[in-house]
Amino acid sequence: MKRLRNPRTGIDTGDAQIFSEFESGGTMWTGKGDRERRKAVTFAEPYARPPAVQVSVALWDMDTAAAIRAEIRAENITETGFDIVFRTWSDSRIARLRANWMAIGDLPFDDDWDVD
Repeated sequence: MKRLRNPRTGIDTGDAQIFSEFESGGTMWTGKGDRERRKAVTFAEPYARPPAVQVSVALWDMDTAAAIRAEIRAENITETGFDIVFRTWSDSRIARLRANWMAIGDLPFDDDWDVD
């Protein structure tokens, strides 16, 4: 995790292989219709509140015989992590996918205190 000069803001980054199904014959490669894969990500340090998260495709290996239909997004964002969610549909065939992610948000700070 990178801490900016402002000790209340942190940036965490990473990458994750979401799936590789070409060799195993998984449904992302052999199936049709709606399909989804999820990958849980844990931040290096907890944030004070859920951060903003950006997810992008780093590698995709897709069959070009059909239209390429895909969605990638961050879901279930909390102070400690989130899920990378990849979806495809119809006759798209995806052999493997890797994603990059970046989270930016408020970090806990020693001078913070909560009055109940």
